[in-house]
Amino acid sequence: MTYNELNIGDCASFTKTISEFDVYSFAGITGDFNPAHINKTYAENSRFLKPIAHGMLSASLFSTVAGTKLPGEGTIYISQMLEFKAPVYFGDTITATLTVTEKLEKGRVKLNCVAANQDGVVVVSGEALVLAPRE
Repeated sequence: MTYNELNIGDCASFTKTISEFDVYSFAGITGDFNPAHINKTYAENSRFLKPIAHGMLSASLFSTVAGTKLPGEGTIYISQMLEFKAPVYFGDTITATLTVTEKLEKGRVKLNCVAANQDGVVVVSGEALVLAPRE
């Protein structure tokens, strides 16, 4: 969608089940080998009792929505504010939803960002500022 086609309240979502492979791949891509994510023995002795996905893995789903659905192809990220609210475990299904909250000058758009698991528990929330496509 172009900037002119967007309306306050427009929303779009993307859903993904987070696998152990996803978490290990993310660790390899980013270099974040925190044992809370990749070491079962360590994680069993943590507050989470089992390995958790990287918070940024769940948050990256916001980029998927912005770049493929809302606004869509050609969207450029400017900024992102995030709050990590609950852990994501292997096998959790996360739905990331973006909602247009404000249209600003120069093609910029504010988006409310919410990612929730299969039980409706919000795991990440925040706000993004993107540059919507002109055409």
